[in-house]
Parts: sequence; C-alpha cells; structure tokens
Amino acid sequence: MGMLDALADRISRGETVEFRPTGDSMVPLIHSRRRVRVAPVDPALLEPGDIVLARVSGTVYLHLVSAVDAPRRRVQISNNRGRVNGWTGHDRVFGICLAVEGVSRPGAAAKVRRAAAGTARAGETA
Repeated sequence: MGMLDALADRISRGETVEFRPTGDSMVPLIHSRRRVRVAPVDPALLEPGDIVLARVSGTVYLHLVSAVDAPRRRVQISNNRGRVNGWTGHDRVFGICLAVEGVSRPGAAAKVRRAAAGTARAGETA
C-alpha cells in the first residue's frame, strides 16, 4: 500500500490530513512537496476544477475533476497538463483539497462531506 492509498483510507474514515505530494503533474496549482490539506468530500457537490484525492483504475491520484457525470454518479479525473486519467465513481473519490501551503482553495470547504475527525499530518495520528 502506497502513501496515497493510506491517506485515502484515513480520509474515508473521516479524517482531514495534511501531506506533501511529489511530482509535477499538477503544477502550477500544486508544486512538488508543497503542503496540502485534504478533507472528506461529498462527491455529489464536485465541479470541474476541484482538486480531489481519488482512485482511478487502481491508482490513487491527487488530481483535478475535469468533468462531471451526475446521472451516473461519476467524475473524470485529469492532471493539470492535459492527461486524462479516466472516469471514477463517487465511491472512489475520497477527499477534496482544501488548501495548498495554507492558501485556501475557493469553494472547497463547502464540499466537505462532514465535520472531520481532526487534522493530522501524514504519519501522525489526529
């Protein structure tokens, strides 16, 4: 189980987590090793442009919602460089990015699924 898989599990249990993802696929929205805060999400509220932690075809990504198919209860996930990862069901969308380096993402807080059990950094308990 990788780090993002473990974080997805914690978020699905209601935790809000902070961690530092690596990679350049989300630049300039998220630069590698920048601290992000991710909370449980109500997938029915998602819109294109939201950054979510979601499983697509067995892999967990912190990527953009690029399209929404509300009748089929699914979202399309893409990086910020034009690569589409694919469609995934609401049950595989775990969390929404609330902030990057302490800067809040507009509208994200209104999409949190429920009050989080607490904020914890990856590897720490709440």
